[in-house]
Amino acid sequence: MPSLFPQDLCQGRSLLPAGGPSHILSTDHGPSDLTLLWAEWQGRRPEWELTDMVVWVTGASSGIGEELAYQLSKLGISLVLSARRVHELERVKRKCLENGNLKEKDILILPLDLTNRSSHEMATKAVLQEFGRIDILVNNGGVSQRALCVDTSLDVFKELIELNYLGTVSLTKCVLPHMIERKQGKIVTVNSMVGIIAAPLSTGYCASKHALRGFFNTLRSELATYPGITISNICPGPVQSNIVKNALTEEVTKPTGSTADQSYKMATSRCVRLMLVAMANDLKEVWISDQPFLLMIYLWQYMPTLAWWLTNKAAKRRIENFKSGVDWVHVSPLSKHFHTIKRRSPICSTGSFDFVPEGCRFLLF
Repeated sequence: MPSLFPQDLCQGRSLLPAGGPSHILSTDHGPSDLTLLWAEWQGRRPEWELTDMVVWVTGASSGIGEELAYQLSKLGISLVLSARRVHELERVKRKCLENGNLKEKDILILPLDLTNRSSHEMATKAVLQEFGRIDILVNNGGVSQRALCVDTSLDVFKELIELNYLGTVSLTKCVLPHMIERKQGKIVTVNSMVGIIAAPLSTGYCASKHALRGFFNTLRSELATYPGITISNICPGPVQSNIVKNALTEEVTKPTGSTADQSYKMATSRCVRLMLVAMANDLKEVWISDQPFLLMIYLWQYMPTLAWWLTNKAAKRRIENFKSGVDWVHVSPLSKHFHTIKRRSPICSTGSFDFVPEGCRFLLF
């Protein structure tokens, strides 16, 4: 078993395979696993490592992708912004130019539909023609889901797999030969915590994210002969964005249209900052979330029986609230109570449920 030495962390090496004991709950210092927290404290800085690069971001018109564009624009890089909504990309570009260190020529707007896989090769050629190389591909495009499996049309599952999984795989396969030729590059995929655990009302979304995690973990092993090509799997928990508003329901043409409660979610800016740290340190997999969600992924990894029990308890409440049209976290005042006590009583990474602060237990139930 590899030792927990700082030099391993500073060099961006995983302490164990993805999800190993390095993924310990955060304390007062930040909402992520220990490897990422250490990298933020002692590792390579994004301001040093991510300059003078060409970065292609999909799903750049809103949410994490939009915020990523803003923070990257301050690092002196060339940006390729892709999504389906061109007018939103134009808005993001204008703000990047206002707030960042880039000029007009440094940002390319490249409309892209991940489900139109036949267009991906041409899009890749357009980026290479514009900038000559692709240093980092950030696979961020995707859509979520809010519906019971029994009520969901098979077309919804197909759309989720086409967009979240096959579209991402297709674009990656188009960019990968270029990186192999150069023997360097970073492939960063914004996955989700539900790519590791179970989340009721998101069967199709969970399936697509589990598939992504399996694909990129295996691809990483196939690229072992190319140490200059790194793959980072980013697994955020709830983050402030429009992902719920745009989520599919039981029909493809029927999005939820509701932003739901955002108060318990992590700030997008904090999530993206931690993503940049992971990218700068070539971390293989990181977990980014506030509590109690980080606790749950920890339990899923090391105490699956307890995790299943807690998940099933929470699922019953969540489904009841979903059927009554109420956001499941919003109804619990303990979610706000947790945020007031978590800095005074951080959850300890002891592997014992007895160490969870009393106010958190009921939130999980």
